[in-house]
Amino acid sequence: MKFYTEPAKQLPIFVETEVLVVGGGPSGIAAALSAARAGAKTVLMERFGCFGGMITTAGVESVAWWRHKNTVESGGLAKEIEETAKAMGATSPEPQSISQAINAERFKIVADQMLEDAGVDRLLHITAVGVIKEGNQLTGIITESKSGRQVILAKVIIDCTGDADIAAFAGAPFEQPDKDSVMSVTTVFSCSNVNKNRFMADIEVTKPKYGDWGRDEENKNWSYEIDDSCKEMFSPYLGKVFAKGKKAGLVPKEVTLGGSWSTVTEFGDANYMNVVSIPKVDCTDVLDLTRAEIDGRKQALYAIETLRQFQPGFEKATLKNFGMTVGVRESRHIIGRTRLTENDICHQGRYPDSIGIFPEFIDGNGQLKLPLQPHYFHVPFGCMVPQGVENLLVCGRAIDADKFAYATIRNMGCCFVTGEGAGVAAAVSIKDNTPVSAVNIQKVQAVLEGNGVKVF
Repeated sequence: MKFYTEPAKQLPIFVETEVLVVGGGPSGIAAALSAARAGAKTVLMERFGCFGGMITTAGVESVAWWRHKNTVESGGLAKEIEETAKAMGATSPEPQSISQAINAERFKIVADQMLEDAGVDRLLHITAVGVIKEGNQLTGIITESKSGRQVILAKVIIDCTGDADIAAFAGAPFEQPDKDSVMSVTTVFSCSNVNKNRFMADIEVTKPKYGDWGRDEENKNWSYEIDDSCKEMFSPYLGKVFAKGKKAGLVPKEVTLGGSWSTVTEFGDANYMNVVSIPKVDCTDVLDLTRAEIDGRKQALYAIETLRQFQPGFEKATLKNFGMTVGVRESRHIIGRTRLTENDICHQGRYPDSIGIFPEFIDGNGQLKLPLQPHYFHVPFGCMVPQGVENLLVCGRAIDADKFAYATIRNMGCCFVTGEGAGVAAAVSIKDNTPVSAVNIQKVQAVLEGNGVKVF
């Protein structure tokens, strides 16, 4: 590899703030809202032109598709954000649960309004490319944007990039699955001109269920181990259709299609078609991401043609849009003070430094179990505290978790929980003038409970 030595130069300080949240997805929105509401001057920065993360940029509208009658949840901002979106006309009933599917486009406005109301200073089209450290103290980040290379200084930085970018820049230890074992990425797309009545009539006849996931005789390319408790439950599954497409030669042998649909509108829009899975993608490698974007769009067209030929109601369907970026499930996660484990997820793990709870729910790495019983685990503050770097918290899917637990904590509902906890912790640490890693956790928990969060 050849190198170029970049000349040293002075960088202008663009912003100085108390709390800087890097990344405007579910965890970033929650972190910024909770920090600002707790009295801290807060900046939220995002590399795309909207806030919402996988909801708005990838088109993932089902933030709580796992919710059922006995599911126990954390409440707080996770509940408020969903209810606010509903009140602003940005949701519709999710087809397999008692939750709301969030409209990807309308949620951009919901996020804008909530952040504005909370007094969060917002920056779009800006990317973190480095960090500023004094010893092991993180004091700011280096950014790139149309305005050039600039610096943002902050007392506490919350890494909500999803890929633990800030932690990695700062030299904090992390783990990252190799390309053979990392969870696949998805090109989400939507269709127009779908005959909803014909489609739903076919669903009534075929009655797809979770037990069908990857179990078709014609489609052995992917499989799921489904817990007995949910095998016979309804699922918006489309795998059997794509097995027919592969048999008919519409889908190349090396391509794996299979997954689910979400909302279908009265106007014939089928949103959040989650059926393209691209394996072996390192989401921290620009070449891999480029390949995934291009291959994903090709595969989506195979999927649409297959649906047109084999799925009643899709005979005249056309492409409406792609997500702005591929949906990423997994990349880096930090090595923190505490690691969430399989035992925590399956046996109701309890922690004295809990900042919220999440239901016993597993979705990933070939396994599925829905939270049909009132079982839940604590999310410890320690799983967000990276080793070796001060003034930094890490949220969302980049927290410390083993391979099994990761399939649970990567979900957006859990990202809301970690984001809210981190935002409150940052504000409390600033108010008390203590390092965020040594924040008084009882004070943090008291604020969270006052916000309606189920902490224990």
